[in-house]
Amino acid sequence: MPKKVKFGTVVSNKMDKTIVVMVTERHPHSKYGKIMSQFSKFKAHDEENICNEGDVVAIIESRPISKSKTWKLKEVLQSASV
Repeated sequence: MPKKVKFGTVVSNKMDKTIVVMVTERHPHSKYGKIMSQFSKFKAHDEENICNEGDVVAIIESRPISKSKTWKLKEVLQSASV
């Protein structure tokens, strides 16, 4: 079974080797059809501490690293302008 990949924005990098990524999912309302946005936050493992807040990243599913970390940083797609 292929591993899941999600794309999102880094909202926190204050922890050592851990980033918090906010993923936005857009889907139409089941009855009214309006496009709704749903936000989810995932903790991901960042081995080299290369991410900064505002970066657009891809994360990939992995084995559990800790109680709340089950994702790893795959790549930085767009770096935040400083």
